[in-house]
Amino acid sequence: MNMGNGWYGMGFGGPLMWIIWILLAVFIFWVLKSLFGGSDGRTGGSPPGTPLEILKQRFARGEIDEEEFRRRRQVLEDSSNP
Repeated sequence: MNMGNGWYGMGFGGPLMWIIWILLAVFIFWVLKSLFGGSDGRTGGSPPGTPLEILKQRFARGEIDEEEFRRRRQVLEDSSNP
């Protein structure tokens, strides 16, 4: 009776093989996450910028209207001038 050709029946179920498969899965997950994730500014990448830049981006995306933009810009300018 031949039990795994000298590997004592470990085949794909041996501990070393399980570690290799887990490491491979983690590596693939990491590659896919770095390729397709992190584009919203919350998951890494470059910092979002100064508060005024963030405010300008929100206005450009239509998240706030012109009145809100002007009001918040004024608050930022007043807080930066002691």
